[in-house]
Amino acid sequence: MKRIILLLSSFALALAARAAVETYQIDPVHSSVGFTIRHFVSKVPGSFTKFAGTIVVDRDNLANSTVSATIEIGSLNTANEMRDNDVKSAKFLDAANFSTITFTSSSWKKTGENTFDVTGDLTLHGVKKEVVLKVVFDGFATGMRGAQLSGWEASTTLTRADFGVSAYKGVLGDEVPVTINIEADLKK
Repeated sequence: MKRIILLLSSFALALAARAAVETYQIDPVHSSVGFTIRHFVSKVPGSFTKFAGTIVVDRDNLANSTVSATIEIGSLNTANEMRDNDVKSAKFLDAANFSTITFTSSSWKKTGENTFDVTGDLTLHGVKKEVVLKVVFDGFATGMRGAQLSGWEASTTLTRADFGVSAYKGVLGDEVPVTINIEADLKK
């Protein structure tokens, strides 16, 4: 009898430990990846409409979480087809040769109640560079049809020259603020 109780206790502890780490898939329908860039004296917004990613969440210690994501360059949208084609061309992002932007986290540092500096490798235009995302954890929720959700906001500022994207100096700013809003679904 003691052996059965010990076995059941071990099984319950293993399940509890396993439940603390969960994998969430980014829901592109309820998420966004946007940016702005200075054009002479104004700021022009843009976004990417096709992206995917996974967030492995340690509920007991969010600083132990990881994230990896991919953005399709071809999905760039600035609400101007001529400008979109120019940005996707070899002059800028060269989508024909570098079709994706990728990010993989290497560390999460807790900076406040629900905030983190998430450091990782960003690969853009064939250049891999370490960047820090300022991340806000927006919480967990139960969505429609019982879906388990997690919410996140992230921001960073990229420097075009760091990634070899330097066309139209003086016309376009070198710094590109990026804002990401994520709703992610628990994988079953």
